[in-house]
Amino acid sequence: MSDASNGSLAEDFDPARGVFVAMHQRPANLADVEMRSLSAAQRALLVIDGTVTQFLQAYFLEPVIVERLQQQQDDATAFDAQWLQCAPGEPLLRRSVLLKGVRSGRLFAWADSTILPGRLSAEMRRGLVDEPGGLGKIIIDSGLETRREGLWFGLEQVESRELPENIAESRWLSRSYRIFAGGQPLMRVTERFPCVTPD
Repeated sequence: MSDASNGSLAEDFDPARGVFVAMHQRPANLADVEMRSLSAAQRALLVIDGTVTQFLQAYFLEPVIVERLQQQQDDATAFDAQWLQCAPGEPLLRRSVLLKGVRSGRLFAWADSTILPGRLSAEMRRGLVDEPGGLGKIIIDSGLETRREGLWFGLEQVESRELPENIAESRWLSRSYRIFAGGQPLMRVTERFPCVTPD
């Protein structure tokens, strides 16, 4: 194959193609992303199908701590019901965490999760209360076979009043996905990565 052909293939290649199934339904506050403007780490974080905490630790060679900002009970909205295949008003948990480097203190990610506890095992529900690690570790420790379904991604501008305390970043690379087990969604997760990520 000629160099010209290889160049053409490289220009047309999109690593996120086919990964996200609901781009046409993404929230209006998400803007398009130019893949070539992202760092290697950001491209990997966008499409990774595994635990983000483990990836960050391996990539940046630094332990990562999960700092829980909040975890509270709530009732499912119509939006939740659409993506979690549940009834509006069904009890759920809303959880928000930060992923930070233990040594550097760098912020690597901010994640919000909407979880249906009624679809989780007792062990997983205990993990949500007791486990200092992230959701990925809770799922792995449970032994539950799951699959992820990417929904949408984009660049997100977050208003200062909506940001966690002491976080100055306003522009984020954002992705949302669902985690399924036994044919039912257990949770919807939105992960945000600072637009300036150390490479």
